[in-house]
Amino acid sequence: MTMDTNPTALLLDLAARAQDLSDLDALQDVLATGHRAWCEGVADVQSGIRREVANLSDTQLAERCSAVGAPWEPGMTRGEAVSALAFAIWEAAPAAMAYTELEERAALFGVCLLGEELL
Repeated sequence: MTMDTNPTALLLDLAARAQDLSDLDALQDVLATGHRAWCEGVADVQSGIRREVANLSDTQLAERCSAVGAPWEPGMTRGEAVSALAFAIWEAAPAAMAYTELEERAALFGVCLLGEELL
């Protein structure tokens, strides 16, 4: 998916715009756009982390994971540890926090990604 702007800028903009919205359809549109940007953002972080840790030893990767609060737990594969690391880094990013604010604003009006017919 390619967006007109980067996911971080888009999510920050959408969260700001959502604060003034009360129209359910407009909130649904903003939330859906935000979800696509969130997915693109987490994918970008995951790809960057994969490149960054490709040459790290398992011990170095485990240390990196622990440093961000995503320990490499027993039974996890290296790929799962890399995914957990990427997700922890993404969740701490301003863009992911902005999406959480957007979700919370939409929820105040009963708006979610699932349509009423699915609930």
